[in-house]
Amino acid sequence: MARTPDHDPDAGMRAVARVRGVREQDSRLGLTRAAADEREARRRLDAVGARLATATDPEAIDPAGFATARVVAAALATELTASEAALASATTVTTVAREHWQRDKTRLSAVELLLERRAEERRAERARRERVEVDDLVAVRWLRSRQEVSA
Repeated sequence: MARTPDHDPDAGMRAVARVRGVREQDSRLGLTRAAADEREARRRLDAVGARLATATDPEAIDPAGFATARVVAAALATELTASEAALASATTVTTVAREHWQRDKTRLSAVELLLERRAEERRAERARRERVEVDDLVAVRWLRSRQEVSA
């Protein structure tokens, strides 16, 4: 027997599950994006650190080269500081996105678990009703056979 949405006792819960499923998927995509941004920030920081490490040693060149090397080193140090701040920010965003996703995932799991429990309760109730019906049928048959024997 097919149930119409009007007679489905879990229609509302299924709607909640769909909404929470969409939210969980959105927050998972947000986490994926935040993690990608964090990896990019780390890559940029590593690249700036590598450029700073390979910068020319200002002691081994003439005064004009020394001044130029100092300016370049100062610019790289400033860029390194900015890259560290960007990585810290990206790490924070990733952490918050992960917490948001875990919260959404937990909420979705709770609704799914509730739906499973309700379905199991309905199956158990159906099985109980079937046992009662079978018992009634067996009792009626036993009474008939007993009446036939005594008649």
